[in-house]
Amino acid sequence: MRYTIEDGGRLNNFAIEPKMYRAEPPTKNQQRTYIIMGIGGAALVAVLMYVAASVS
Repeated sequence: MRYTIEDGGRLNNFAIEPKMYRAEPPTKNQQRTYIIMGIGGAALVAVLMYVAASVS
């Protein structure tokens, strides 16, 4: 348990913090996947804007 008792008898609880780690840079395969997903997302937004404009 992570708690302390102060002089007045009050109980203080502390959150358990996760261990820190360094982020690894994305690999070439991950970078390619991110680019493809970005292009797909941009295409989806463009199609939705076209449909919204053509309906109104």
